[in-house]
Amino acid sequence: MDLVQYIQINPEIRFGKPTIKGTRIAISDILQWLASGMSNDEILEDYPQLKLEHIHAALAFAANREQMIKMVAA
Repeated sequence: MDLVQYIQINPEIRFGKPTIKGTRIAISDILQWLASGMSNDEILEDYPQLKLEHIHAALAFAANREQMIKMVAA
């Protein structure tokens, strides 16, 4: 998945947190909603500007970030 297609980091938006392009929705917001038990359908219903690909991109971003942390720690 080409994350650059879906995710941006802009210091002018949400203090530079990674967000979904074209929105102010941070990747961490999506991850917190999922962790709290919201389903993909509930998130998409509450935030109609999002698409399922955005949720998948947020998960992929988090997985890639976790992998990078493991590499740096090793």
